[in-house]
Amino acid sequence: MNISRKTLLTGIMLPLLLSIGGVANAAARQYSEHNDAQERDPGIREIANLPLHWSDTKHDNKSNPASWVRFKILGFNDFHGHLSSGRKVGGRPVGSAAVLAAYLEAAEAGSKNGAFIVHAGDQVGASPPVSALLQDEPSISFLNMLANDYCEASDEADDNDKSGDDHNRKRMSHDRKIDLQQQKCNVIGTLGNHEFDEGKQEMLRLINGGNYATGPFLQKEYEGAVFPYVSANVIDNATGKPLLKPYVIRRVKGMKVAFIGAVLKQTPTIVTPTGVAGLSFIDEADAINSYIPELHRQGVHAIIVTIHQGTRQRYYGGPTDAQTGTLNGAIADIVNRLDDDVDIVVSGHSHSFTNALIANAHGKKILVVQAFSYGTAFDDIDVAIDPRSHDIVEKSARIVTTYADIGPGLSPDKDVAKMVSKAEALVAPMISKIIGTTTAGISRTANAAGESPLGNLIADAQRRKMATDFSFMNAGGIRADIPAGNVTWGDLFTVQPFGNDLITMNLTGAQIVQLLNQQWAGQPYPRILKISGLSYTWDNARPENDRIVEVRKADGTLLDMAASYSVTVNSFIAAGGDNYTVLTSGTNRVIGSNDLDALIEYISAMPQPFNAVIEGRIKRLN
Repeated sequence: MNISRKTLLTGIMLPLLLSIGGVANAAARQYSEHNDAQERDPGIREIANLPLHWSDTKHDNKSNPASWVRFKILGFNDFHGHLSSGRKVGGRPVGSAAVLAAYLEAAEAGSKNGAFIVHAGDQVGASPPVSALLQDEPSISFLNMLANDYCEASDEADDNDKSGDDHNRKRMSHDRKIDLQQQKCNVIGTLGNHEFDEGKQEMLRLINGGNYATGPFLQKEYEGAVFPYVSANVIDNATGKPLLKPYVIRRVKGMKVAFIGAVLKQTPTIVTPTGVAGLSFIDEADAINSYIPELHRQGVHAIIVTIHQGTRQRYYGGPTDAQTGTLNGAIADIVNRLDDDVDIVVSGHSHSFTNALIANAHGKKILVVQAFSYGTAFDDIDVAIDPRSHDIVEKSARIVTTYADIGPGLSPDKDVAKMVSKAEALVAPMISKIIGTTTAGISRTANAAGESPLGNLIADAQRRKMATDFSFMNAGGIRADIPAGNVTWGDLFTVQPFGNDLITMNLTGAQIVQLLNQQWAGQPYPRILKISGLSYTWDNARPENDRIVEVRKADGTLLDMAASYSVTVNSFIAAGGDNYTVLTSGTNRVIGSNDLDALIEYISAMPQPFNAVIEGRIKRLN
């Protein structure tokens, strides 16, 4: 993000920018998948108490449900700086910071004992220009505007836990000093992999406050987060302690509730190495469980995990189905190993729907939720604590789509809307230049083989800019479609927001085949590269490390396994990101243009209106 930003701010001093010019999370999926699932949402629920579909039967004869303390947890994930309006589900407007705020505030007001608002990571990073060009500060300010002191904070965590020193330092908040004990208590944040896009120090600056080196600035003096971030499994190698506080404790009617944070342990494989330098990411379940005895000593038995790791589940409307009980992927393994005192897992990372009761290894039912992405939905979780056991005895959730044309969406939060409008005005001069025009838009959605129109366009742009034989582009680095009509600098920044450099190197034909096989081998799911200058066929019936049937050059001749070829990739995968480790062995490496500049230059030179299509570069068998 830094590089694109600097490129822009330098260029803006030249006549009309002349040729205007963290790290892709390949786990993020095409928004069309989320759109399809959310289209099936039967509509917004009434903001009211729902029948809870799970109860802990061991408490049924021990206390009166009328005495149980009920409250809400409102979760969302993978916001990625989507502050502005413009997204749609089923043709209906959804999302924006102001609309999401209205929904959260309505749900909070409908809860007798209040609500906690939690985000499960990737609040920032891979963001549209309205957030990214302001160093994602508006996305933190948005959360600050949701924060209040209506709940009760507990000081035990601060007294007993000495980790997270970087986060405990005092910060400016407007004209007053606040420390951790004075932070707002109803909002809790968690780190995602994209919080590390620009490295540890920039992540800590976003949390702790202080101005970035260059403007423009949304605030004269950036205050940082007025709420705590928690993360139990990110270790600062210099101290051997968690980089941030692993957990915080809150109270509801005297009942203690702990929130423990974690991020996927694979973060170093999907973030540029400089982004995670000096840090270790330990096993999520082990880290979470290690703090349970400490919480028990403080009398805490109601424990919520906010984790940036997730999976996919078939969408359904309504409250949690008590019969759901199977999830796949890394989150399933984590939940299986969680301590019995963990009750709820607010997840993220996969930009998808989850609302399931999953049994851990001892049969304890744990509620796991996730609310798509970009503020288009939120987790509305109803919770009840038995004051005799101090444990959660009922829990259920709905995943609520944030439609802007009904309910709270008709009354967006005015203060949040004002803040977003100010941010939009600041970046407008930077992003409004028209680069080209399309008649129908260009989609990043891939076919069954893995080829996409926008992927072809970007790969072609990078190969043309660097004048190499081939180019390879990771799908996770393509963050949005190109819209129909006039295409602006801001539109293209939204497509490629990371500011990666283009790297050329030499690989043998055999190494290229190895690279293509690494799209499956060692991956949590297929990560199909977008390509230019070659074509290939792969067979889904063959072993993951041997799926490539043949590779041909642009002239139709077969790739020579012994020959050396020049290739272009971005700096993220050049460093082995997304487990494309063969690229770390490339020779004659040269750093070239910024990836966004290459795309802008290529589109500017195309006949207008420009277009891109699926050409059959990638063919799939079986």
